[in-house]
Amino acid sequence: MDFNGKKVAVARFSRPGMNWVSGSIVPLKVGNTAKLADVIAEETGGSVYAIEPAAAYPDDYRACTDQAAKELKEDCRPALKHPVPDMADVDVLFIGYPIWWGEMSMPVKTFLESADLSGKTVIPFCTHEGSGIGATVGSVKRLAPKARVTSGLAVTGSTAAEGGEALRRRVRTFLSSL
Repeated sequence: MDFNGKKVAVARFSRPGMNWVSGSIVPLKVGNTAKLADVIAEETGGSVYAIEPAAAYPDDYRACTDQAAKELKEDCRPALKHPVPDMADVDVLFIGYPIWWGEMSMPVKTFLESADLSGKTVIPFCTHEGSGIGATVGSVKRLAPKARVTSGLAVTGSTAAEGGEALRRRVRTFLSSL
């Protein structure tokens, strides 16, 4: 996909704090999905929008995953801290999220249901530690039915956490496949 002349936005939910990376729980100042989103924005010339829940998730890994499991079970749509931006002038939206319990994090569902993505190209991307992108591309299609949703990019959290040229190559390879 050629992004020249197209307005690109990168919306992402990411959580710093204690995260699972390469089989261990480690503290991160910047969440894995945020690191991946920044590389996508740099490579496409897109602007980044941080999807933030009104009530932050706990910093503690276990408390966060317990909350995420509860939200998934209840099919919760957490309120967002900031209004969803107007997407009228956006042509391509990359939407990013960590995979929690095999699904996208619930604040991203709130975002997708709140944004008018009619006629937009939506490109999902995620970070995970083994589950891949799962069925989330289908979820994005259901939540943004008037958008054209492409295949998605799945990057392990450990690859995103390391960043550097390996992450940049992974993103470039994906972008060239679109």
